[in-house]
Amino acid sequence: MSVKTLKIDGKEIAIEEGATLLQAAKEAGIRIPTLCHLDGVSDIGACRLCLVEVAGINRLLPACVTEVSEGMNVQTNTPKLKEYRKMIIEMLFAEGNHVCAVCVANGNCELQDLAIEMGMDHSRFPYRFPERDVDVSHDEFGIDHNRCVLCTRCVRVCDEIEGAHVWDVGFRGAAAKVITGLNQPWGTVDACTSCGKCVEACPTGAIFRKGATVGEMDRDRSKLDFIVTARELKQWTR
Repeated sequence: MSVKTLKIDGKEIAIEEGATLLQAAKEAGIRIPTLCHLDGVSDIGACRLCLVEVAGINRLLPACVTEVSEGMNVQTNTPKLKEYRKMIIEMLFAEGNHVCAVCVANGNCELQDLAIEMGMDHSRFPYRFPERDVDVSHDEFGIDHNRCVLCTRCVRVCDEIEGAHVWDVGFRGAAAKVITGLNQPWGTVDACTSCGKCVEACPTGAIFRKGATVGEMDRDRSKLDFIVTARELKQWTR
């Protein structure tokens, strides 16, 4: 496989053809913020937090789904990008009902961490306060759609790693949400193996274990490590 050479933030990088800008930046030790990206599953460019500037292209590109090409000159941390990322985080808070003080993931939430990193102390956008439901029909887990950011990490982990295909995205526009079993209550979906991978993959407190209270969300790093390597090592067991 051929090698492509490019510059990211002025740093010369050589990486194999087919790699993404996000992978190239990671190899070079350059951090690009992400929310929908999860090592071990496919990328879809949903959150747009990894937008970068590429010389000669008059639009911002998502680093997670943009392949490297020869001679690229990429900027990842310009004032424009910082402002866009902060705006995206503000919109995510405004379009949902993210009340950190009563969330199981308070203190262990990627959205919360990104808000702190971006310097967000309020949202310039009016809060929508949508009416969203909570599904606790499953024996072990629950999903609070008020906290969901539609990153679809749960969908991809369930499809590509567990192979159960329980999760999907239903409806359109502001009504879009992740659904289980063609929009059936989670507890009635026989395909669910109760593996908990969706819980570990969720970046917020949207999918949680029953019995957890405020700030008690604790990620199982061993399961996340499994997600990273499962496809390559053919480890399809629970």
